[in-house]
Amino acid sequence: MSPGNVADGLLRRWYVVVAALLLTAAGAYHVVRPAPRYAGSAVVVLKPPVTQNQPNQLTNLQPPLAVVSYAVVQQLQSPAGAAELRAAGVQGSYRLVPRNSGTSATPRYLIPSLQVQSQASGADAAVAAVRRVIDVYTRHVDRLQTAQGVPAGSRITASVLTSPSAAQVRGDRSRGLAGMALLGAAGGVLGALWLDRYALSRRNVSPGRHAGPVSVTH
Repeated sequence: MSPGNVADGLLRRWYVVVAALLLTAAGAYHVVRPAPRYAGSAVVVLKPPVTQNQPNQLTNLQPPLAVVSYAVVQQLQSPAGAAELRAAGVQGSYRLVPRNSGTSATPRYLIPSLQVQSQASGADAAVAAVRRVIDVYTRHVDRLQTAQGVPAGSRITASVLTSPSAAQVRGDRSRGLAGMALLGAAGGVLGALWLDRYALSRRNVSPGRHAGPVSVTH
């Protein structure tokens, strides 16, 4: 198809291009003035029980605690765990990210800390979702130790290192506008050309399809 044919097709189906431009403008409005979104976050750490040798729990963090934390994360990321979180009132999207709070030489997941993240339409809702996830996470840790018959004085505990807080999510508007413009232009041109070609093919077929019976005289 030559550039002239493309230009003729776009002119014939100008209304498709206009509709695409209107849809693009509507999408660009939502990019420039998006609905507010807030990201909530907190950090939880599993601490061993207090002992005479190690009265400060944070100085006795061991890799097995990170394994326990990761096992609980896997439970919460399963379909049953997702259903439990929804039943607990966790709305919107959320993430459970095991963290390595050591140095660059520390193996991954050595430190038993967990970052809980959520996104919601309001700051209070994002913080509430983080708190509910932490509550469910703590219950799973306790339930795991109860199943193993761990005495109360010898249990590991979940402690919040960083209190839940929320901040507004701000996307890159320039990238969003560029992507919306590219999508609208491509959709408008391709849609107009496809409709023009379809209409021309129907027009070429119509005379033969609707032709009446041919009479033969001798």
